[in-house]
Amino acid sequence: MGEDVDGHEVDRSRASLLALRLAALTGAFALASAGIAHAGDGPGVGAGKCQVIKFCVEAGDGDETGGSGGQAGGSQGGDSGDNKTECKYQKVDPKPPAAWPGWKGADPKTHDVYFYGCTDGGENNPDGFVVVPLGQTPAPQVDPRELAQRAVDSMTLLGPDIASPRAAGTYTVGVPMWMWVNQSATTYGPNTASATADGITVTATAKVSKIVWSMGDGSSVTCNGPGTPYTSSEGMAQSPTCGHVYSKTSAANGTFKVTATSTWTINWQGGGQAGQLTEVRQTNVQVAVGEVQVVR
Repeated sequence: MGEDVDGHEVDRSRASLLALRLAALTGAFALASAGIAHAGDGPGVGAGKCQVIKFCVEAGDGDETGGSGGQAGGSQGGDSGDNKTECKYQKVDPKPPAAWPGWKGADPKTHDVYFYGCTDGGENNPDGFVVVPLGQTPAPQVDPRELAQRAVDSMTLLGPDIASPRAAGTYTVGVPMWMWVNQSATTYGPNTASATADGITVTATAKVSKIVWSMGDGSSVTCNGPGTPYTSSEGMAQSPTCGHVYSKTSAANGTFKVTATSTWTINWQGGGQAGQLTEVRQTNVQVAVGEVQVVR
């Protein structure tokens, strides 16, 4: 089951390719010394020249951590489908000597070092070392922005639920048209969802910030709210929030294609960060516009 490598037994039934790569990368460091030589050093290492210090990684399960994402195991990408990066961490034990450049000034007495190897199933296979305070595992570096997108992807965000104009409605040239939409979590908001990875949670809240109405006659109307429902008491008044007056009929094509395009503004926060995303959705309705018929 085991094999002795530089004085450490490696259980090959549990050791992964990651551990083997780590052993290969960190098998020996030659350090300048003031005349120290160890018995058993390889040929060509003379006293007073240098000393060879060897260390490797034990393949025990207790020191291995895994995760998804960047250099510290976080998930990256807008979804959990293809090209998901998987990372494994292996604690380096014994530790490299204090003169090892990878410490980057950290004190080996108060820090540990891990080797990480990542793969996305393709050609992107980053690896390297990360130094952490003693007793801690590598801190995840999942990008909160990616988690925000995951939260948004989990939402159901639809186009406007148009209440007016209606396909079955009767509309006339010169008569004010009132436009408004029904409001729900999936068609107007607010709609809230969260995504979590490696101990970081990001919460996103989406709400429609504007609706642009393309009226089919070459004109468009931008409304910053859901619109105001029409009541008979309003008579021939124009909508106070979202309306249009046609100046020609739809006789040429039978109907005007009215397109309502909603912009969802999504505010998110988590992982010590905050930001904003946008999504766009559309809904269409065919509207017939005629003229007033004068009876003589």
